[in-house]
Amino acid sequence: MDEPKDIKLFGSARSGYATLVHHALRLKEVSYDYVNVDLKNKSEEFLRMNPVHKKVPVLVVDGKPIAESLVILQYVDETWKEHPIMPQDPYLKSKVRFWADFIYQKIVPQTYVIIQSEGEAQKKAVEELFGLLGTLEDGVKRELHVQGSLFINGLKRGLLDIILGGCRNVLKRMEGLHGLKLLDEKQIPLLCSIMDAYAELDFVKETDEMLSQYAKA
Repeated sequence: MDEPKDIKLFGSARSGYATLVHHALRLKEVSYDYVNVDLKNKSEEFLRMNPVHKKVPVLVVDGKPIAESLVILQYVDETWKEHPIMPQDPYLKSKVRFWADFIYQKIVPQTYVIIQSEGEAQKKAVEELFGLLGTLEDGVKRELHVQGSLFINGLKRGLLDIILGGCRNVLKRMEGLHGLKLLDEKQIPLLCSIMDAYAELDFVKETDEMLSQYAKA
């Protein structure tokens, strides 16, 4: 199969999901053009590319659009083989997919509950988030993490590291806006260690800086 030539990522500077795709493409050293979408005034071109959900991110490869961040991340890994972000072993791959889905289906919705609540309701929602993060910590440690390594699969950055990096950005932002403590190193030491190590990677810092410029515009 010929190498894709025209690659565009439609996203938003404030979209954590789009940030994940930026990171995966940069990790794999894929050259691409970025189109920052005005979420309050979406163009007809963009809506044609994602007519079902009408959300970012959308990756367009040689004119063919792919929507939904988790779908895009797996497409990127299958298309560009260098620096794989999924294990080759089918069993380990299934475990990565399971915990990625757990983050998307359990942890991300819980952050919205926290944002939309106040007082005792918010306190209860935060406690429920701690429980979910604890479950994730235990599962990653038990099933995937290489003991003593910076990232989940040793020195190689993988799909879960990318997603956890995105979670760190969101949770840190929530801490600042709502005066909460959501990343507790005593409760989830492994996850905090992985997130902090990921945040120090050059391509992550470069992406965050680039997106911060768009956010200011």
